[in-house]
Formats: sequence, C-alpha cells, structure tokens
Amino acid sequence: MQLTQGIHRAVQQHPDTVALVCGDRAVDWAGFADRVARLAGAFLARGVKANDRVAMLAGNSDRYVEFYFATLWAGGVLVPINTRWTRHEMSACIDDAEPVLLICDSPHLTLSITLRSDCASLREVLLAVTPDDSRQLGIADWESLIRDTAPVVDARRNGEDLAALFYTGGTTGRAKGVMLSHANFMANSMMHIANLGLHEAAVHLHVSPMFHVAGGARLFSVTAAGATHAVLEAFDPDAFLAAIERFKVTATVVVPTVLNRLVDHPNLQRYDLSSLQLLSYGASPMPEALLKRAMQRLPGIAFLQSYGMTELSPVATMLMPRYHTFEGPDAGYTRSAGQAVFNADVAIMNAQDQPQPTGAIGEICVRGPMVMQGYWRQPELTAQTLRGGWMHTGDAGYIDARGFVFLVDRVKDMIVTGGENVYSAEVENAIYQHPAVHECAVIGVPSDAWGEAVHAIVVTKPGATLTSDEIIAFCRERIAHYKTPKSCDVRSEDLPKSGAGKILKADLRKPFWMHSTRGIN
Repeated sequence: MQLTQGIHRAVQQHPDTVALVCGDRAVDWAGFADRVARLAGAFLARGVKANDRVAMLAGNSDRYVEFYFATLWAGGVLVPINTRWTRHEMSACIDDAEPVLLICDSPHLTLSITLRSDCASLREVLLAVTPDDSRQLGIADWESLIRDTAPVVDARRNGEDLAALFYTGGTTGRAKGVMLSHANFMANSMMHIANLGLHEAAVHLHVSPMFHVAGGARLFSVTAAGATHAVLEAFDPDAFLAAIERFKVTATVVVPTVLNRLVDHPNLQRYDLSSLQLLSYGASPMPEALLKRAMQRLPGIAFLQSYGMTELSPVATMLMPRYHTFEGPDAGYTRSAGQAVFNADVAIMNAQDQPQPTGAIGEICVRGPMVMQGYWRQPELTAQTLRGGWMHTGDAGYIDARGFVFLVDRVKDMIVTGGENVYSAEVENAIYQHPAVHECAVIGVPSDAWGEAVHAIVVTKPGATLTSDEIIAFCRERIAHYKTPKSCDVRSEDLPKSGAGKILKADLRKPFWMHSTRGIN
C-alpha cells in the first residue's frame, strides 16, 4: 500500500504514455518518474528526512502534482495549505504542522516569505515557477532545480506510514491536522478505480483545488490506475470545457457550484464533450433541480455522487450512476448520499453509541481502512472522534432498507459552502470580537450558488447599533472570505435557548430549510 507504486507500475508497463498535461506542458510516465526522483533529491539536499513535513502554498498546476509525489518519494509528509486562508490561519497551520520547507508559486511569493519569518520551523521557501517568472524574480526556476539535481531512490514508505496532513476547521476554532496514511489513501484509490472505471487509457481532468483532500485523493487514484492527469490551473467555464475537448477527458469531479456555472453556460453546446464518460460530484448539497438540469444538458454522461470528509480519505458512500434517475425502480435516491463503498462499514449510532435500526435517525459512523489515523497532536479529540472503533462524522441521518444513507442534519456545527467546510465556532469567534455584539449564532442556509451559505444572526448590546454590512466587513478582516457570512440578521431580542442555556440553532435554521427540496449533504 504505497502511493508511489503506481508510478513504478506505469513506467514498467507504458512509459511512453502521457502521465501529466497542463496547458502546453506534457510529460510521459518515464519523464514524470525522473522529474519526481530529481525533485525528491532536491528536497533531501535541503535536509528533508523521513516523516518531515513539506508544505505547499499555490494554485493548481502540474508542479503541484510533482510536489505531491516528490515529497512522498523523499519520505516526507505532505501539508497542502489552503490559498483562501488569511495569513493568520496559514501561520497557525504551519506552526502546528512544523514543515521544514514551504513551496509556493509566484502569486504567493511575498506571503510565503512573510510566513517564513513568522514560523520558526521553516528553513527555506522554494518557488515552483516557470523560467520567465524566475528571470523576473532573479532566482532559480523549477526546471533548473530538477535539471541540476541527480535522481534519488524512492523511499518507498507505505502502509501506516503518515502520508499527509490535511487541515480542516474545528468546532473550537482551532484547525485540525487530519493524519492520513499511505494505506488510507490506497484504500480510497482502489475503491475509486473500481467505481469510477479508471484505467491506463482514462484521462482525468483535475479542477478541484489540490490543497483539498478531494482534489488530492484523486491524484493518488489516477496515478494508481496509471491514467493521465490533465490539470486546469484555474476554473473558468470555457477553459474547463475546452480542456475536456482538447485532452479527450473521460472523467472529472466538480462541486455543485461549478456544475451550476457549466449547465448555465451559453457556449456549452459549442464544445465536443463526447469523450467525457463520468462526472462525479460531492462536497456540498446538490439541489435536485440543478441535477435534473445538468442531466438534461449533458446527456450520455454518467453522474456519480460521493459523500465523505477529510477524515475518511475522503469517501464513505457513493450514489452510483444507475440511481441518477427520476423514473423506474431505481428512482427516488437522488436525495440520498448513496450506499457504503465496498471497503466501508456505515452505521447509525445513538447518543450512547448503540447501533440504530433501519430508518432511525442518529449519527452517521464509519469504519474501515479509509478512516484517518487521528488528529495531529490532538489525542483527546482523536479519542473522542474515533471512539469504539468508529469514525463519528458529526452528520445525522438514517439508512433505509436498501442501505441508502440519507442525511438530515449535522451533529457538529459545520456548514459546507461551495465545497469548503466552515465551522460555526470559527465565524462566531470572529463576530464576538466586535464590541457591539451581545450574542450571535452562525448557521448554514440554502443557496442555489453555494449549496449552503454562511448566515449570521447577531444580537447587539443594549444601546448599540450595528448593521449587517458592518458585521460582514468586520469578519472579512479576520477570517477567510469563504467563512465570512454571506448574509446577516441583526436583532435586539435574545436568541432562543434550551433549558441549559444553549442556543437552539435547529430553531434558527428551520425557517430557511422548511421549503427546501434537499437536506444537507
């Protein structure tokens, strides 16, 4: 169970097949293996040792793919950094993970140099840039770094060896480093190869951010299959559609917000999408109306939904293409999260961690080889989340008689907006810093554009005045924009509370969701 094994297999079986293409740059599997081995050598020359962390702060590119595999080849641990975070959030992540190297692209150079001065663990910032960029900056470019370093032997770390730390928000406001092993990701990859039909002739278009586990895990799945990686540096509907046509893409994964922009795009029919066989989606709610429209505008393409989270490497259930129908015996499941994938056990537990019968609502729990090792340096939270041998997802739902999982609410206070996880506590912590705020609650509300949108309900202190625009602007200075409320309701009366004094967020959410055709996902 070794994440670099797919490279060795591809080199042995079809070394001349294209491994990676991005814009006008392309490399075959033999060339890709050589570049990865040389880049790993550059990391080792800079003191990277087994289990050392290497971070990257950059947008999508073929160099991001090389970073993934060169770090593992060198025996290191990946730490992708969310480019949408604030400097404070990035510093907190780096201070927690303690990477020895930070790799960045040109747009993030100035910030990366600042982060190096902020964070004691960082020895050096390396730039993944083109030769043109390097001449302007007066530094060695990515190609020179690879060309001037001898290839090294693959460290061949595997199994339970730590492969990556992916950071996700926390209910306390502190980010959590999710520890994922080679075995975790390989379990996910084997499942994807079977369910997505990946093989050496497949071409997968990567548009999801590679700093997210959803985008990162697909890199491993495609490599394990020996298929071709096609990378889109930034999403644009025309660029996305043109990439499918140009590279003969057979599969891709998107979030509902991207799909919404595609199906409404006026130039959709101008592109040849005949190569595209499978479009998978997940990470946030898919309105049923959008799904119907997408299936109508993209006939002949199979749709597949995935449900999971970072802690599950990341997939636990899938709604297969046969159930993406609104007629016949397989209809009625598009509002579900699908059924457990072949290597996952999924159960519904009550508050006492007792399994619940068919149809009963409780917390969705998962066990299997895809479950994380735990949270980095947070043993108490790890024990609480993995108690009884089950990963407790924080999502509430039920399982029907055919094993379909239906999500109805979140036990944890989390909002999924545009594919990003936002914990209410993080936003509330920012809002409570405002001197005019008496109390607040942050909830997710339905959004056609984002699946869920962050909404704040704020109660002002007696005599104080505050507008929703002021709250939103206040948050933008303190937290990432995707965490900032899209809307805000300012009140003078206290929020509803339980007998124990806890704010009743279910009551606050109810008016927004009562007419929705689809629950959270």
